[in-house]
Amino acid sequence: MPTTQSTDTLIIGAGVIGTSIAYHLSKAGVQTTIVERAEIAAEASSAAAGLLAPAGVLTGPKAGADLFLASWAITPELIAEIEELSGVQVEYHRTGSLHVVTDANGQPRLRGYAKAWQAHDAGVTWLTGNQVHQYDPLLNPAIDAALYVPHAASIKPPLMTRAYAEAARKLGAQIYEHTEVTGLQHSSGKVTGVHTAQQETITCNRLVIATGAWSAHIGSWLGLTIPVFPARGQILSLKQPSTPLTHVIFGNDLYLVPKLDNTIYVGATVEQVGFDKSNTVGGIIWLLSHALQLVPAFEHATLANIWAGLRPMSQDSYPILGNVPGWENVILATGHGAGGFELSAITGKTIAELITTGQTPALIRPFGLERFM
Repeated sequence: MPTTQSTDTLIIGAGVIGTSIAYHLSKAGVQTTIVERAEIAAEASSAAAGLLAPAGVLTGPKAGADLFLASWAITPELIAEIEELSGVQVEYHRTGSLHVVTDANGQPRLRGYAKAWQAHDAGVTWLTGNQVHQYDPLLNPAIDAALYVPHAASIKPPLMTRAYAEAARKLGAQIYEHTEVTGLQHSSGKVTGVHTAQQETITCNRLVIATGAWSAHIGSWLGLTIPVFPARGQILSLKQPSTPLTHVIFGNDLYLVPKLDNTIYVGATVEQVGFDKSNTVGGIIWLLSHALQLVPAFEHATLANIWAGLRPMSQDSYPILGNVPGWENVILATGHGAGGFELSAITGKTIAELITTGQTPALIRPFGLERFM
């Protein structure tokens, strides 16, 4: 028999964005429910590298830089908070990062990064010659310039997503896994509930769409064009060499991320191939060959794992956040691309503020859907 439940705020999607919003809402005392067609962190939130160390974002539009800076400022404290409440350790690993150039042509771009970081008092250091290899001896001796960013870190993506989810549950949130939304119930410009594959209707006062690369599909039920599409990222992990890599490395169009479990993540490709999450020979060869150019010692490393995920990319590579024009109670939190974990803290905080106050925080006003309309 069909059944009906009710909640104040219903979130579709239990990735890092949906669970962060649920945590912040629950912390504010808002009755919150997440519905997820698979399980927590099923898609991009388990496939990501978990970097908290972006490269060139501060050289882009000021609104984007401000958003990332605001998120970085609150992330370490937030991680400690959700770890304590949830009992889930996210494997936060602050290594610092080295942004390297492999030829002279890359130095102007890297100096642009340095100038932008220094303007934000990020404590970066320009390294040359032997200084580079004093920081990480595994790097190719031919690399003679690097930018050191001390605050760079990483986490284990599935663990951080589960920490948000479990912390939200401890504060009263309901999370329904293996519950696919099959349609929306709405009237007079307001969503009043969702229908699920279990023949259940969950009524709500507000709906948050946090479905990543699948957001356009949900939007179509509302007559919306949500310009978010999947970009496949192939990624692999290696076991650490006997002399370990100690910093996150950016260079040669990829990143190398040492983890606490004695592995190094190597990623990632950026491919527009629809919803295909296959690994390809070409993609893996590209990752390995570019990684070897940075760290020749990887020739003898053991391959630990290979996988792929689908980043939710927007048309302008920035997230889509805030109220949906034409719908009284629908909110978007999607299109974070490769920055979902870096932006999860500020996304959860600002979307919760929007819901509890009825006002869009100034920080996310530039990122509304209306910029594409």
